[in-house]
Amino acid sequence: MASHGIRDQVAIVGMGCTPFREHWDRSLDDLLIEAHGLALVSAGMTKDDVDAYWYGTSQSSASGISLATPLRLDNRPVTRVENYCATGSEALRQACYAVASGAYDVAVAIGAEKVKDGGYQGLNAFPIPTDGTNRTLTAAAMFSLILPAYAKRYGVGEDDLRHVVARIAEKNHYNGARNELAQFRRETSAEVICEMAAVAGRLSVFDCAGVADGAAAAVVVSAERATDFCDDPLYVKALSLVAGNGSGLVDPSFDFTTLPECAASATDAYAQAGITDPRAELAMAEVHDCFTPTELVLMEDLGFCDRGTAWSEVLDGTFALDGELPVNPDGGLKSFGHPVGASGLRMHYEAWLQLRGRAPEERRIGTLGDRSRALVHNLGGYPGEMVSFVSIVGTEKD
Repeated sequence: MASHGIRDQVAIVGMGCTPFREHWDRSLDDLLIEAHGLALVSAGMTKDDVDAYWYGTSQSSASGISLATPLRLDNRPVTRVENYCATGSEALRQACYAVASGAYDVAVAIGAEKVKDGGYQGLNAFPIPTDGTNRTLTAAAMFSLILPAYAKRYGVGEDDLRHVVARIAEKNHYNGARNELAQFRRETSAEVICEMAAVAGRLSVFDCAGVADGAAAAVVVSAERATDFCDDPLYVKALSLVAGNGSGLVDPSFDFTTLPECAASATDAYAQAGITDPRAELAMAEVHDCFTPTELVLMEDLGFCDRGTAWSEVLDGTFALDGELPVNPDGGLKSFGHPVGASGLRMHYEAWLQLRGRAPEERRIGTLGDRSRALVHNLGGYPGEMVSFVSIVGTEKD
């Protein structure tokens, strides 16, 4: 890949995030207003200071008008974007590049979804005509195929691997139980998860991310102006997006033990940020744990451990809140919930809190002494046909 990147040219100076819930008593407008207001307050701004908006939503709006109306925006460009479950990160990426280009001084990226009272039980793509040869499996079924494939390739017992991914859920529920914004706030043991009835392959419902309503927002300015608004901004080190070509669905060599788009976007992001040893150089990571096997293989695709070793690293507690590299300290999609348009920005919100020492003490990472950077990974699609986003942010300019 040949991305030159915009390292240290842009900074996040304000963020806001609503609780992710089944918001039966709140509208999409309410959620957008709350996230936007929190982000502006944290940046010490008003909406009159904002030059342009990027609005990410998958199913809740079809136009920027749906943001301009509740926020009462006058004569402002609002770009509505969608890129599967990476929609929120796509909004942030475009806002950052717009500021880096010099086209705008201040931009807001905001993502939201309000689907629970629309009858949806998950992400339902709009029906696009096809030739009838597309996959017909659900997302849970597709990601469940990772387990038998990984067990076969690396010689891990399927029962043992089932327990490993349940430990991932246990970890993320432990973290989410300490997060007042999370959808699910109760600790759950791996043993209980393993005893639950399967819903796809060997995955139970507690191996799957929750469907939620929610919104999150970020205020982006040039790095030179960052400290005018915030004493401790987050500088953008890397932004990488890879769109796969869907070949995994017809390629006999694709074996479900790796998500190639995720590995490629990570490689690109590390090159942009100048990172050579992510496990040692990152203070934390937020990754797209839409299903527990996804987080398992991502630990290898993102270079946090060697191929075929993630299962043992999970058991060793490497990625726990007090581990060598905390992963999903806010609970991840698994516990925090997954309103598609907001999730990518929610992940950055956790980096915003943790790197600046603002996370609650009971779930604060302990890796900040010598490390000041975080990775955010967000994906959309399915194994074999996927988009993948990786960003790296930090509190210090290099």
